[in-house]
Amino acid sequence: MAEVLGVGITHYPLLAGADTHMASLLKTALKDPDIPAERKDPANWNDLARREWGDDGGVTAAAGHRAALMEDLKVCREAIDEFQPDLLLVWGDDQYENFREEVIPSFCVLAYPDTEVEPFGVLGKIKVPNYWGLPDDTSFTMRGNQDYAKKLTSDVLNSGVDVAYSYEQRKGIHFPHAFANTQVFLDFDNIGTEFPYPIVPMAVNCYGEHVIARRGGIARFADIVDEVLDPPGPTPKRCFEFGKAVGRSVMDSDLRVALVASSSWSHAFLHDKGWHLRPDTESDQRFYDAMLAGDYDYWVSHTSRQIIDAGQHEMLNWFCLLGAVSELGMELDWSDFVATEIFNSNKAFALFR
Repeated sequence: MAEVLGVGITHYPLLAGADTHMASLLKTALKDPDIPAERKDPANWNDLARREWGDDGGVTAAAGHRAALMEDLKVCREAIDEFQPDLLLVWGDDQYENFREEVIPSFCVLAYPDTEVEPFGVLGKIKVPNYWGLPDDTSFTMRGNQDYAKKLTSDVLNSGVDVAYSYEQRKGIHFPHAFANTQVFLDFDNIGTEFPYPIVPMAVNCYGEHVIARRGGIARFADIVDEVLDPPGPTPKRCFEFGKAVGRSVMDSDLRVALVASSSWSHAFLHDKGWHLRPDTESDQRFYDAMLAGDYDYWVSHTSRQIIDAGQHEMLNWFCLLGAVSELGMELDWSDFVATEIFNSNKAFALFR
């Protein structure tokens, strides 16, 4: 029988960037002429936002935000090292990277062999220097486990949950950053060296109606007035069921497996009701409180519309993780919630045993 560790982390791209650029997404939003001027005026922001913004556009506060995230990542890495998994199964979102107009699967197991990954691709797109001062084309190897990935896919399909699979990544793109950053952040001080654990990525279509319409990213309000939306992604409940199916497959092996949800929670640039200036902290806090209480009924009671309206698209990865830990009878052992107003997204971390 398998042994399992559950882990929740962030793959926040700007953690891989320099502190001087950690508030870049907010600064981009502030240039949107269709956001009301009074909304963009720091004098009208809440206390936390004004403190973080300070008199230097968030540069000083970035160091504190980084320190909090790094401490939580350290807790997660230490737990993984103590557990000594045979591999990590990672739920992450594909943000118009591997999957584009040709096909958008709800779920896809990336059954790849060892893969060369360039971790700074997304930073290059938004012109942010990386934290380490390394060349933009720096790469590392992500070890895979293709045989396990194929067995996992077969088990999930046979359980009645439709999941796609891929043996080869799209040419000409950087490896999906949800997975690349998972390895980078869990190995932050050793980037470029060999990470000791294979990773099997499981892509979730978190962006749903916005995955092609917004190219999985930032859109100005003028660009979304007559937006032609895509079909929806998987519902929160279906993500929970996918997680349960993965959990059953994992227990059918004799391996030590770390199940990892990789994403921040609500994102400012996805939170239309917050004018792309702040995440939906109030909704995030309610989800976090329910997780602390083990109230997964609260989670699965939410509709896709509610998740999208709160800018919580990427939390679908966490719905998958909670489905798995629920199926396996695991309990929350440790967690933390790092709130922010100006650094795009609230971040949650968790360990389930």
